[in-house]
Order: sequence, then C-alpha cells, then structure tokens
Amino acid sequence: MSEHMIKRLTVPNMIAKKNKEPIVSLTAYTVSVAQIIDPYVDLILVGDSLGMVVYGLDTTLAVTVEMMIEHGKAVMRGSKRACVTIDLPFASYQASPQQAFQTAARILQETGAAAVKLEGGEEMAKTVEFLTKRGIPVCGHVGLMPQTVKTMGGFKVVGRNPLQIEKVIRDSHAIAKAGAFAIVLEGVIESVAKTITEQLSIPTIGIGASSVCDGQVLVCDDIFGVFQGFKPKFVKRYAQIGETMKDAVQLYASEVKSRKFPSAEYYFEK
Repeated sequence: MSEHMIKRLTVPNMIAKKNKEPIVSLTAYTVSVAQIIDPYVDLILVGDSLGMVVYGLDTTLAVTVEMMIEHGKAVMRGSKRACVTIDLPFASYQASPQQAFQTAARILQETGAAAVKLEGGEEMAKTVEFLTKRGIPVCGHVGLMPQTVKTMGGFKVVGRNPLQIEKVIRDSHAIAKAGAFAIVLEGVIESVAKTITEQLSIPTIGIGASSVCDGQVLVCDDIFGVFQGFKPKFVKRYAQIGETMKDAVQLYASEVKSRKFPSAEYYFEK
C-alpha cells in the first residue's frame, strides 16, 4: 500500500476494539523505532519512561513537557499508521484541570498526536472530564503509577489486599466515567484486572496485568533487550539487540585498531 494511502488509526478505532481484537501497543521515543514498530502496533505510547530509558534518570519525575514534545514530534515523523498518545509528565497537570488543559493542548498542538495519557484515579477524574469535554482525548493509567513511586515506596504490585483492590477498581470506574477512551492497568494482579476489564465499557491496556486485558503495552527497549537497567517480572525479551550491538562495536573497534577498516570499498580514492 502506498504511504499516502495509509490511514492513521484514531481514538474511536481504539474504543471499537473493546471485546474484539486486542490492542497492540509499544512505547517509542525516536523516529527510527517508530518506523520499525509502526506497521505492527495499533497504539504508540510516547511514555515518560523515556526519562529512564533515554536519559538515564532514576525515575520519571524529572521529565519535562519540552522532552515529551520533542520526542512526540520524532515519533509522529516516524509513524504513519499508529494512534500516537503522549504522556503528560509529572507536575504538568496535577495542580488543576486548567493546568492540565494548557499542557495537553500544547502537546497536541505542537506534535499532532492523537491523545494524551495521565496517571491517577478518583483524584484525577475531574481533570479527565475537563479535558475530554474540551476535545482532548485522554487515556487513563491506574494501579502502579510511576509518577507516585515516592509515595508508594517503590514499584509495587497492586491488588494484594482488599483496600488496594477496592481502590484500583474505584479508580478505574472514575476515570472511565470521566470520559477516558482507554485505561492502562499497570502492575495489577490478574483477578482484579479481569474484574475491571469486564466491568468497564472502554478498553483496558495491561502492563504487568495479565492477558485478560483488552490490550498490552511494553517499553520497546525492554522487549528489544537494549535497556541495561532493571528488568521487571512482566517484561519478555523478544530479542537481545543489546548483545548484538556490543558484538558489532567490539568488531568495529578491533578493525579500526588493526586498520582493517576502512578498506578500499569504504573510502574515495579519486
């Protein structure tokens, strides 16, 4: 199919997948990765996980709106088909619905992406409603929320006690009722994810929340085996590109030192 004939998937396309075909989603932060994954995924998430994966930060908390915009632009340039959604970074939306609107509107205007994603449950419902009523599509995110890692005391699985179960179910319903088109369930135990997925009319996208969800998302560098940091239990390595890259660099270094590279085919004599 001609590049000009490719139609980009939309938010309504994502909603229509509920109870039908699982939503395939991955993160991307660069043109090259967006180009590689675009033909195979439904939704590309420009996640604030780029703070850790790209910038080597310990958490996502120091990620800025400017970072999200520049990486969002890159992913939009590299993709033609996927529905692109961009994370609202920490402290760019929690103060008020008005702050959230200004941030989200700027991100969508400057990148051309389809939607934004924000973390939070009942406490963010009014913000989600404020945004969606003003034409900004929102994907929710409940359960394990990286932006609140300090108050949670680390990256912990959600749903192992009655209070947690009740809260994450309430949070999911609140965000769905507020108008979110989908909701990411992170680090939620299977039985709770199943309950939420069955009860909500919008798609659930799991990350560490089992196959019962309406879709799945993972960090691209994790599935490629590129990110050298912490590997969560829910990550499956589909390749070991990091090892291949190391081998390539080692061979390159050896050939440069031995003057084997560049050989005549790689330079200009006249």
